[in-house]
Amino acid sequence: MSGFSGLRAWWAGRPPAAGAAVMATGILSVGLHLTGDETLSRVALVLTGLGWIALAADFALRLAGERQRWVTEAESPGALTAVAATTVLGTGLSTPGLQTLAAALLALSALLWPVLLVLVMGHWKRRMPGAVFLCCVATQGLAVLAATLAVAEGTAWLAHTALVLFWLGLVLYGVALPRFDARQVLEGPGDHWIAGGALAISALAGAKLLLAGDGRLYLWDGDDRAVLVTATVVLLVLDLACYVVLLAAEAVRPRPGYDMRRWATVFPMGMTAVATLSVAAAVGLPWLRGPGRVLVWVAVAAWLVTAAGAVRAARAGGGDG
Repeated sequence: MSGFSGLRAWWAGRPPAAGAAVMATGILSVGLHLTGDETLSRVALVLTGLGWIALAADFALRLAGERQRWVTEAESPGALTAVAATTVLGTGLSTPGLQTLAAALLALSALLWPVLLVLVMGHWKRRMPGAVFLCCVATQGLAVLAATLAVAEGTAWLAHTALVLFWLGLVLYGVALPRFDARQVLEGPGDHWIAGGALAISALAGAKLLLAGDGRLYLWDGDDRAVLVTATVVLLVLDLACYVVLLAAEAVRPRPGYDMRRWATVFPMGMTAVATLSVAAAVGLPWLRGPGRVLVWVAVAAWLVTAAGAVRAARAGGGDG
């Protein structure tokens, strides 16, 4: 019983940013699908779905029974993981053809997004952690899922909506950047990696838009496509550069031990891998597939290490697990 009590205490103390675990697992499912590892991809997708259901139930219960706590948590940047996790799961479900479920998750995330975005941005401060970039991540998550469904369903208006969200996400990144405390690169507990993850998901959104335009839908003329290609490639280059800088900072200033915010490290790693593979396909750069595959397995290793830490924290009833 003591173990169960510890697990319950750990669950009750979860911060809103716990949704990053669902995001990290979901994007690994997408990455493993792109590398052809279908069995592992499906396992990761099932884990993502189970995690999302648990977090969604907790979200609803807190809204109904702990209204003040819900409002307080909804004002923190981590609350936007609810939107991002929902869009990542939707993108994963679209892969095996579950378009109705994916569309339902797009609708749900579209309803949550403006509410949480306003609450979060209304309580921004100076010198914030990397979670400040979740405003961009959540927005680009909507763009990715909308563009994915546009390809699957042949729906032009979804692609055009995704394009608007893509540019809005980049604007939000620019708005968040001055508020990011650069010292987090050397001192952050894990969520500082979202600075790179936001660039990665933006590059993925650009790649999805390019693939949508190259399909049976006529969406972008030559000039529009050229702008999208340039923006997408630049975003990927910036993301990879950020990845290298953040990895070097971890080597210079190691931060051992488990922290819930380490899931926000795994997600950008996985997203960078998926963005690299997707841009390779969208822009016609096959040589990027090799590095993309390597990055997928680096993200898998990071996921395993973080998951092991989470299990230990849960058993101990740690509040930051």
